[in-house]
Amino acid sequence: MRTTDRSQQLFERAQKLIPGGVDSPVRAYKSVGGTPPFITHARGSRIFDVDGNQYIDYVCSWGPLIHGHAHPQITEAIINSAAKGTSYGASTELEVTLAEMISSAMPSMEMVRFVSSGTEAAMSAIRLARAFTARDKIIKFAGCYHGHSDGLLAKAGSGIATLGIPDSPGIPRGYTENTLTLPYNDLNALEQAFRQYPDGIAAVIIEPVAANMGVVHPAPGFLQGLRKTTADCGALLIFDEVITGFRLAYGGAQSIFKIQPDITCLGKIIGGGLPVGAYGGRREIMRMMAPQGPVYQAGTLSGNPLAMTAGIITLRLLSEPGIYDRLEESSAILESEIKSSASKHGICLQTARIASLLTVFFTDSPVTDYDSARKSDTGRFARFFNLLLDGGIYWPPSQFEAAFISLAHSREDISLTASVIDKALASL
Repeated sequence: MRTTDRSQQLFERAQKLIPGGVDSPVRAYKSVGGTPPFITHARGSRIFDVDGNQYIDYVCSWGPLIHGHAHPQITEAIINSAAKGTSYGASTELEVTLAEMISSAMPSMEMVRFVSSGTEAAMSAIRLARAFTARDKIIKFAGCYHGHSDGLLAKAGSGIATLGIPDSPGIPRGYTENTLTLPYNDLNALEQAFRQYPDGIAAVIIEPVAANMGVVHPAPGFLQGLRKTTADCGALLIFDEVITGFRLAYGGAQSIFKIQPDITCLGKIIGGGLPVGAYGGRREIMRMMAPQGPVYQAGTLSGNPLAMTAGIITLRLLSEPGIYDRLEESSAILESEIKSSASKHGICLQTARIASLLTVFFTDSPVTDYDSARKSDTGRFARFFNLLLDGGIYWPPSQFEAAFISLAHSREDISLTASVIDKALASL
């Protein structure tokens, strides 16, 4: 029986000092209820909490730990690097090596700039796009998350482009009025937006496979339509591959769909889970960044030697033959087992998966955009989540997040997970 006494005590202490008791909102479990476990350590596919519970982890630090926790080669490299110094505020050969590896994997990224987070990467990419095009407006899609910079925390009416309204207090309307929010998978809405603002749209930013409203596939032709429309209208296409980059394939989603964006944003997977991000694109665009050009962006910890070291080893391991086949096999087995259990127990749900990203939507209709994702039964998901947690499975604590399968998940892990899910669905 899972105990939570120590975690509860820590959560109560934390709430006196940290807003909501957490440093990132989803960790508070407000959408699923219960006490969030406080983690002491992790190894391979498992995490361990202060109460002595262990869980098979499908959060994997929200994606970057594709090799699992505390991979020996990655941790050894980090330790050796730390012994030489944790930060220099100066350039290193490590930055050059990792940039070369990323550019080789994603040829659209002819030049790369390292930052400290995915939020910073997206924010900087948009500033660069506006400077390059001399336009102000940005198109994003409802349900796609690009970090918490002010200009991207906007929502708008569905179906047609409307001026953005701040989606969080503390953001002046002027910060978001140039952000247009459209329905995901809706090319008609995109074309209408460009007709409405033919010379005003600097860029379209998108998760090529949505993963922040749960996993939602791009409809056939949707990404190709984005590429054509932006090119025809003189706007830039920004792929936010913070989640999909190096997870769906070594070359990211852009290699799967065979589309070259103008700018790509990457996240913590390129730092082995350490704080890092990057943005990059065509040479003529990236040359506008200071000190080569007039667009300013800087960061003391950009290119941090620990993150660069971990990233080099992470990508080196990912480049080995058969790696993504292994991930696909494990992920396909888990999805198949979930579908089988749901059918057996008469539970209405939809599974959405691409490579090692997986979401279970508690709805009886296909999920194609944010509106259809929101029709999911979040109450039923909360019960499902807590049954899994009691069974030793650490699933993402939100209906609208993706689960991540790692290379550390063994066949035994997948089998045990399927068994716990079967019992949970039977209880539902």
